[in-house]
Amino acid sequence: MTGRALFPFPRRSQALARTAAGLACVLGAGVLAGCTPTDQRPAGATSERGAETARPVEPTAGMAFDYQIGGGYRPSSEVEAVSRDREDEPADGLYNVCYVNAFQTQPGELKWWEDNHPGLLLRDRDGEPVIDEGWDEVLLDTSTADRRTRLAEIVGGWIDGCADSGFQAVEPDNLDSFERSHGELTKAHNAAFAEMLARRAHDAGLAIGQKNTTDLLPEHEKIGFDFAVTEECAQFDECGAYADAYDDRVFAIEYEGEGDVGFDESCSTWGNRISLVLRDLGVLPAEEKGHVFRSC
Repeated sequence: MTGRALFPFPRRSQALARTAAGLACVLGAGVLAGCTPTDQRPAGATSERGAETARPVEPTAGMAFDYQIGGGYRPSSEVEAVSRDREDEPADGLYNVCYVNAFQTQPGELKWWEDNHPGLLLRDRDGEPVIDEGWDEVLLDTSTADRRTRLAEIVGGWIDGCADSGFQAVEPDNLDSFERSHGELTKAHNAAFAEMLARRAHDAGLAIGQKNTTDLLPEHEKIGFDFAVTEECAQFDECGAYADAYDDRVFAIEYEGEGDVGFDESCSTWGNRISLVLRDLGVLPAEEKGHVFRSC
């Protein structure tokens, strides 16, 4: 089991404001992609890039990291990598990870799903939507090959949009939705969908990160994950499992005031191996009251 199943609330806060324009993004000396405005609709059309795509660039172990999915802001000078929402802008000159809610609906996008793809929402035996109550998000139905294929066209369009905007990698969230599905989904269903997303990401020239879910670590190579993004691995004694699986290519987020393991202790234990950061529960931008950011 993962920490996420036991304590769902410290995950990302997606209700915060997002920006929607893109900028040209440079990593080192090479321009990776021109940035174009992201589609404001939940669905994205498949990218019309040529057949050849750039080889995915994996993150380097130990990169100084900031988790900015609640809204992008100027990173501190030591930061080398950030994760931002797919509708936000990449940070110029840094390694950028694109956050995509791939296995559940965004709260503000439920109506779009109901109007356009009601058959892709997971329902219980009474026909009622299955909801992640911690975040008021309806689970997407990955239970059949047909539904996974249809979902992959939608989520795959978002992944293509991440590449077009200049991100170098993608983190599809809620890989562990099967744990909240009341038995309607299995680990195998989500692993099969994740494998489709990994192929789509690699075809778009993006690396792809496993988001939480130690239950799927034994299958990470088969699925195609390149690195990990994990929340509260120190609190749940999971950092070692991710570090071993991914040769320390791990972006780890702890949250202020949660659990019994202090951040200083976590840094002492893991700061020399993985990229570890302390954030506030709302992952607020730097200019907002309550913002917290510390790194090892």
